[in-house]
Amino acid sequence: MIEKHLVWDAHACLPLLHDTDVTALLQHRDAGVDVVSVNVGMDFNPVADILRIIACFRNVIERRNQDFLFAESLADVDRAQATGRLAVSFDLEGSMMLQDRPESVDSFYRLGVRQIHLAYNRNNSVAGGCHDKDSGLTPLGREVVSAINDAGMIMDCSHMGERSALDVMACSTKPVSFSHTNAAGIFSFGRCISDDLMQASARTGGVIGISGVNRFYGQALVTPALLVDQIDYVVDRVGIEHVGIGLDYMYPSEVDDNPPGLDRGYWWPKSAGYFSGLQAIDVLHPSQLGQVVGEMVARGYTAEAISAVMGGNFYRMAQQSWC
Repeated sequence: MIEKHLVWDAHACLPLLHDTDVTALLQHRDAGVDVVSVNVGMDFNPVADILRIIACFRNVIERRNQDFLFAESLADVDRAQATGRLAVSFDLEGSMMLQDRPESVDSFYRLGVRQIHLAYNRNNSVAGGCHDKDSGLTPLGREVVSAINDAGMIMDCSHMGERSALDVMACSTKPVSFSHTNAAGIFSFGRCISDDLMQASARTGGVIGISGVNRFYGQALVTPALLVDQIDYVVDRVGIEHVGIGLDYMYPSEVDDNPPGLDRGYWWPKSAGYFSGLQAIDVLHPSQLGQVVGEMVARGYTAEAISAVMGGNFYRMAQQSWC
């Protein structure tokens, strides 16, 4: 159990299946997490499937109101924390589900999406992905960023290419985050971000969410100490107020939740380091966040600084972004 701060995990993944055991998220609550943003769709997921997943996930969360509270506002977050429930919101990874219609952003907002980035690893009509030849944010992309700002979602740049992310930061009127990433200065991988991107995000008031995915560390197993090394690195470059947690914990499934016929080699290219080296994905479990706090204490972080990283910074960003 985490020593009590507001704890905000900016990104987690459940299997994208209509019969997913959504109550698995109780592992987050039991670990002391107060707020979690759950992925409900990526660029390669058909829109019909995404809508079905949102309906299924939301139904369980709202029926199990003794354990969960669906978070559409910060008042919901506050109420969940006060009553010992887990606040859950949704995020989208990419923009293809918008079907080239900026007004679709508002539709997904009404369904509970409160965070979105624009390209999942590969280029699309809106922006460039981190594993593609990034041509930058398109004119349509600028309209989408404006729609995201207006709707009241957190503007995220995880999985995006550097040029596109910088373009987003140049035109967004609200803070821009990386909800789940790591420092390229520690380990160079396409999903990790440069110091320049960290600094650009910080200038917007954004937050860098530190992931616990082993592939982005170049290690088979991510320990709490390794995650705090990432926190140290980002704090040294952009300050304590711009660092948060986005573990990207992937709840396991015995069934493949990818769409039939998905070209895995396209979305996760071998040339970028997938399917070679570390074969098995392993992610720091939410229950280990208490050890992360202990490691931060051992390294001299104050209680105020720990509260900021564990959740206060993403709470502040939501205050600035959510309507």
